[in-house]
Amino acid sequence: MPDIYAYFSLFLSSFLASTIIPFSSEGVFGVMIHQQYSPMICLLAATAGNTLGGITSYVLGFLGKWEWLEKYFGVKKDKIIAQKKYADKYGSVLAFLTWLPIVGDVLAVALGFFKVRFFMVTIWMAFGKFLRYFVIYLLIMEIL
Repeated sequence: MPDIYAYFSLFLSSFLASTIIPFSSEGVFGVMIHQQYSPMICLLAATAGNTLGGITSYVLGFLGKWEWLEKYFGVKKDKIIAQKKYADKYGSVLAFLTWLPIVGDVLAVALGFFKVRFFMVTIWMAFGKFLRYFVIYLLIMEIL
């Protein structure tokens, strides 16, 4: 039964790492792999938590308003419209890049703000985040 708490901790740390809260889940993931926890369950827990955190950022963006960007962040509407061309051109595929540190959180919020299709954003986001943890897993196994 204690294993379930470890996997939940990994899920939670991965969730927090993928929101606007600065946190790193790679250390938790690495320690669990090193301590011989199931790699598949670790990959699934980390991917699920990180994807759900990214979706949380997406929803925050979806709820956002133009006026808020100008009032609270000093971002002019014409600058945002200029950035929208990337969302229009690449659409949900951009969600694949949400695994990137710092930029990924902003990208998830932007995809929500621009109302890019939720289902496809979720698919691409989960795919990118799974590959990230899979590469980390391979690097850890190479070191061990």
